[in-house]
Amino acid sequence: MAMWTGLIEHYRDFLPISQQTPIVTLMEGNTPLLRAKRLEALLGDRMEIYLKYEGTNPTGSFKDRGMTVAVSKALERGAWVGVCASTGNTSASAAAYCSVAGMVCAIVVPAGRIAAGKLSQALAHGAIVCPVMGSFDDALAIVRRLSDEMPVALLNSLNPDRLHGQKTCAFEICDALKDAPDFHILPVGNAGNITSHWMGYRQYRQVGRIQHLPILVGVQAAGAAPLVKGQPISNPETIATAIRIGSPARWQEAYQAKDESDGRFVAVSDDEIVNAYRYLAQKEGLFVEPASAAALAGLLSLAREGYFTETFQRRQRQHRLDRDRPVVVCVLTGHGLKDPQTALQTFPLPETLPPTPEAVKRVLKEAMGRT
Repeated sequence: MAMWTGLIEHYRDFLPISQQTPIVTLMEGNTPLLRAKRLEALLGDRMEIYLKYEGTNPTGSFKDRGMTVAVSKALERGAWVGVCASTGNTSASAAAYCSVAGMVCAIVVPAGRIAAGKLSQALAHGAIVCPVMGSFDDALAIVRRLSDEMPVALLNSLNPDRLHGQKTCAFEICDALKDAPDFHILPVGNAGNITSHWMGYRQYRQVGRIQHLPILVGVQAAGAAPLVKGQPISNPETIATAIRIGSPARWQEAYQAKDESDGRFVAVSDDEIVNAYRYLAQKEGLFVEPASAAALAGLLSLAREGYFTETFQRRQRQHRLDRDRPVVVCVLTGHGLKDPQTALQTFPLPETLPPTPEAVKRVLKEAMGRT
């Protein structure tokens, strides 16, 4: 079995990489695509559902896909400082890849609004962390200005190299399924992912790797849903910090991806996100951060509406599909250890027991009686 060499080497022909590009990699990509049979049964076996678990990337999120390309290209251009604004995952990834590349990494974050797991990663990798009083949108405005005025590489998803790396998630899904899914569901914050994934599907379709394009469903938290509401949110609020963004940088591209795929945006409440978060951990064995759970919350909400069945039946008639139920992929963007506070609030520690077998036996019997 061949050893995985990182997504740049694996998908080199689809990326803006030349022989002069110094490859900066942590062997990102090649993440699991898991069949969710318990979830299928819960929804009446009306869909074939897969979970793309991006939490197994080196720094625990999908951001590593874009960062390997962005930092490699920045190094090729002679940059020695990388900057980004972040709600957490971008900062962790940028700090890690800049450290491997021998670059300085400066990160602007909204003070007090970044999960501890993500902040600790950035600090551990040696990044210069600049907390500012304001939102992610304020932080992004700062780094955009810095990149205009100083010789630094902007590492946010405004950087097109980031999108090229992130589109490989769509490639991997298609390679595993031997075609595109019927529906591709993902959380949307700054909208780099929905933009890049659509780019990837279209590129694979153009070269004949897949026969059809999927319908994209972008999920936002109800308190941070500018794309659903059609206008910026000045003070976005949600438990899902990774998508707590009021004005996505890739706003127009996100709408384009939704429209071209005949998809939609949907908002889910924080309660729905927490319920999906709990379900993934306790029924599917996947510990994810809250933003990832938003994708499943969106799937469950739309399934209750009958959206997938109705839309797939219409698609069957249009494209003469020979299968009797839709294939759905739900992208889980980050690992649960990114946000330990939410885990401890959702799954609180039990009371301390006396150090005796009897005490533990009593707890086990109570648990067995509940199952």
